[in-house]
Amino acid sequence: MTNEEIFRRIDHTLLSPTATLMQIRTLCIEALEYKTASVCIPPCYVKKAHEEFPKLNICTVVGFPLGYQMLQSKLIETQQAILDGANEIDMVINQTAVKNEDYDTVIHEIQTVKKFCGEHILKVIVETCNLKTDEKIMLCHAVTTAGADYIKTSTGFGSAGATREDIKLFDENIGKNVKIKAAGGIKTREDMEDFIKLGCSRLGTSSGVRILTGKKK
Repeated sequence: MTNEEIFRRIDHTLLSPTATLMQIRTLCIEALEYKTASVCIPPCYVKKAHEEFPKLNICTVVGFPLGYQMLQSKLIETQQAILDGANEIDMVINQTAVKNEDYDTVIHEIQTVKKFCGEHILKVIVETCNLKTDEKIMLCHAVTTAGADYIKTSTGFGSAGATREDIKLFDENIGKNVKIKAAGGIKTREDMEDFIKLGCSRLGTSSGVRILTGKKK
């Protein structure tokens, strides 16, 4: 698998709460240079990044990182992000609803945010480190039923990130129109290649350029 093939699947990510504008600019320049799938950046930087790099595919986060915001708040975040120039939305689900076994609420939330997204891509972050196996399976079905474009493993802010076992489980239980994004804990080229071979269409990582090129920050 070539570097170019891997880069095409990477959401080049910087979501640190202390990320500076200079760091975001560097991320965007790298994304254009290496032709990554997107940059994934904090909502507060979307408008500026879109203005400076209009050809760049921009992803941002909604309900991040805990997911228990009210639906109306997530809709406002989504709408503003798209107005600012985001093409893709990575939304954290309401994990409290999952723990209450209230999957109707989970489905309704995803469906409603997807409606606001329209043709823009919606990735649904389920935070696998907080889930039991049966919850992961139920969420595969919920994401499929709700019509989201992707199921995503992790925020990168939880206690653990993507695992090979979870990607296999997702691949066995999602619908044919749902893709998989692995995020969190992707540290090596072997990780990237394994996740792609297991069925991931996207990889969320802040380390992709360093890993694949040896370039130091």
